[in-house]
Amino acid sequence: MKSVASSLVLFLMGCPIWACTNFIVGKNASVNGSTMISYAADSHQLYGELYYTPAADHPADAMRPIIDWDTQRPLGQIREVPHTYRVVGNVNEYQVTVAESTWGGDLTLMDSTGIVDYGSLIYIALERSRTAREAIDVMTSLVAEYGYASEGETFSIGDPNEVWVMDLIGKGPGNKGALWVARRIPDDCIAAHANQARIHTFPQTKKLNKKLNRYEVGDSCLYAADVISFARQTGRFSGLDKDFDFCRAYAEQDFGAFRACDGRVWAFFNHFKKGMDKYFPFVNYECTPNCPQDSVLPLYVRPDRKLSHRDVQNAMRDHFEGTPWDMTQDVGGGPFHCAYRWRPMGFEVDGQKYIHERAVATQQTGFVFVSEMRGWLPREVGAKTWFAVDDANTAVFTPIYNNILEAPECFRVGNGDILTFSWTSAFWMNNWVAQQVYTRYEAMMEDVSRVRDALEDRFDSQQDSIDTQALALLKTSTSSVTRFLNDYSAAEANGATSKYKELALYLLVKYMDGNIKKEVEGQPGNFKRTPYGVCEFPLQPAYSEDFLRAIVNQHGDVIRVK
Repeated sequence: MKSVASSLVLFLMGCPIWACTNFIVGKNASVNGSTMISYAADSHQLYGELYYTPAADHPADAMRPIIDWDTQRPLGQIREVPHTYRVVGNVNEYQVTVAESTWGGDLTLMDSTGIVDYGSLIYIALERSRTAREAIDVMTSLVAEYGYASEGETFSIGDPNEVWVMDLIGKGPGNKGALWVARRIPDDCIAAHANQARIHTFPQTKKLNKKLNRYEVGDSCLYAADVISFARQTGRFSGLDKDFDFCRAYAEQDFGAFRACDGRVWAFFNHFKKGMDKYFPFVNYECTPNCPQDSVLPLYVRPDRKLSHRDVQNAMRDHFEGTPWDMTQDVGGGPFHCAYRWRPMGFEVDGQKYIHERAVATQQTGFVFVSEMRGWLPREVGAKTWFAVDDANTAVFTPIYNNILEAPECFRVGNGDILTFSWTSAFWMNNWVAQQVYTRYEAMMEDVSRVRDALEDRFDSQQDSIDTQALALLKTSTSSVTRFLNDYSAAEANGATSKYKELALYLLVKYMDGNIKKEVEGQPGNFKRTPYGVCEFPLQPAYSEDFLRAIVNQHGDVIRVK
């Protein structure tokens, strides 16, 4: 989604801003040998739903319409291929996952004549690819033939065996193709991107693939043949080839790009790798954009321990807790230490410009997922998406197997939209919960976490049994395992949505009017009454001392007791 990094000026002016976060885990960096990609699709206008496209055969003369994902504006048509694969969300039937974050860069490099936008690149690649490398081939070939219609973008591209990060930007109006570098993440490492180009220097070679017009460095790096020469010709780079830095050449180098974007990458690494304080000056914009390469936040790190899908889910809920940027610890969090700030991100006081923190978990998320690509299982069972809608912190990640017949009702496209409420929509039930939580964050998050974590614990406890049953059914027939996984995924997703409706009602009753109703210990929802049936007098917790002190400092002369 559109980037905070494309210009610091934009968000200081209060323009609409979008942002996304991706976390990536190699197969030897995960506890079970799966590769993983997470994605928070963040936008103030994006409705959280699960896209579903069945596999299909197409006639020889078929054309595919291209609709811009952000604006829904028709861009043109491209030739369809004879067969396309089933896609559930951002994962296809061959366990290929593609996700993104937008960093903008020099907007003069957008090709106004291009046909394929970044969102279409994702879903076309999923429809046409059986491996991550095939997806890279599809994406780069499409923009070479039809032109790239979007801003600078970083893509996560993975399959059960390997995961890649690709930075890509256009070459200007009427100039088809793109400038790009793709790097494979080592199997024992983790990576991330969040609206800033992530590839700086990279391995280089003279081995040119003329057919695909790219250089190939073994199985670790691919890059467009003209990515360096174009930068020279346009005055973006003048050094030795070996010193070429893609991010410095094509992406913004300002406070917003580092603090609001790479800051989220740093937070992810910081959870799982000691010594990340070394890169704090870079992320905090304390050194210049041209700081030494050994001080630049790396593309990937080797974690101190292996990660589970729950580790990645919880990392998607981060608000810089325990760091100098902890959003719950300053006056901006209000009296109940809320970890959120309303937009615009930028503001000005007495001529000085400031920004609120931009954490991984944010209120404007449309949907969020963690995909597990499990190569030791047949593809009919192996691909699993832990899918949620709205804010990752307050939402529950439900298991969606890729071998399903349709999206569950609660996630179905058309079940409500961003302007139309639906009682059966997970997006709307989760938002109902979240909107209440933001008003009394500390206390309400305890209740939400209890329900959310219990659901996710149950999903985890069932996983081995569901996999075993699915594998047994697969020996009988493909259709039987498809129906089984379809029904299981739908039941859990719709059931979690019903639980969140109950949770929203519970929060309304318990926290009405700023009070907190008393409950029987260990029995949430069993509110205490007097012997005569009247509600016991509720708790009335005071504002935090730091917030009261702020009130006194600003307004004490007016409210001081005489």
